[in-house]
Amino acid sequence: MTTNTTLFAASVTQRWHDFWRGDIGEWIITRGLRIVMLLIAAVLAVRFVTWVAQQVTRQLDVGFAESDALVRSEATKHRQAVASVIQWVSIVIIAIWVIVQIGDVLQFSVGGLIAPATVLGAALGFGAQQLVKDLLSGFFIIVEKQYGFGDLVALTVSGAADEARGTVENVTLRVTTLRSSDGEVFTVPNGQIVKSVNLSKDWARAVVDIPVSTSADLNRVNEVLHQECEHALDNPLLGELLLDAPTVMGVERIEVDTVTLRMVARTLPGKQFEAGRQLRVLVIRALARAGIVTAADATVGIVEDPALPGAQAAEDPVRQQ
Repeated sequence: MTTNTTLFAASVTQRWHDFWRGDIGEWIITRGLRIVMLLIAAVLAVRFVTWVAQQVTRQLDVGFAESDALVRSEATKHRQAVASVIQWVSIVIIAIWVIVQIGDVLQFSVGGLIAPATVLGAALGFGAQQLVKDLLSGFFIIVEKQYGFGDLVALTVSGAADEARGTVENVTLRVTTLRSSDGEVFTVPNGQIVKSVNLSKDWARAVVDIPVSTSADLNRVNEVLHQECEHALDNPLLGELLLDAPTVMGVERIEVDTVTLRMVARTLPGKQFEAGRQLRVLVIRALARAGIVTAADATVGIVEDPALPGAQAAEDPVRQQ
């Protein structure tokens, strides 16, 4: 029994030895292990790049949360967009490098593929025109700081009837991702963006139109509005949103039974809609206390913030920019 066991063990050992000395075993040792190591290195490199990008994003978010600012600075928004782009480009470069290295390990000869590769390259060149256009457009969007993470933008897209409006959630060299007021996510190729309107860059302007009856005393109305403008910064909610005191621009429009006056105010970027709602509340209450009757539609004409879920924009006479 012991002899049979010894002979079986010796046979298995010899077969195992012959396997690793054979062509398959030699290929696994010389090339297979290198390919496995390259794949492991690529996975670790991708995870490291992703971890670094997440750390940068987390630090920016923590810095914003710990600060007293109500909105992100332009530098912070740009850094977050750049971090996302660097992560995406790094992963692409790592993937290309691994493919080239694996091809070198396998000693893949491209000499016989020159003619087919020429035809395939020409076909891919025509097909990849849009991709190259997207990448170049994304590069200039990042370099020119047209918008960044967290910006409220309106994008005019080539071939689309309606513009894409929402908050920027991600920017890469190829696409821009927006989330609309209804929670929908728009993925817009950068090469198809014809015009971008940034509604939250540096500062914004709240525009409030106040329609009153033609029988109202306009001098009294202007007096009440100027008083509210002087005390607007003292309001605990509105004062944090305004960069300076609102200004009464005067009569904006005259209709048969309505005179529309306009009030404007500079606000923090992206806060013009919230500031506009607060200003309307103050104006309506002030006019009511003064006994001035506004137009019937002025009491309900409120433009909602398109950056908030479920918001819908109303038409004139109360407008918001």
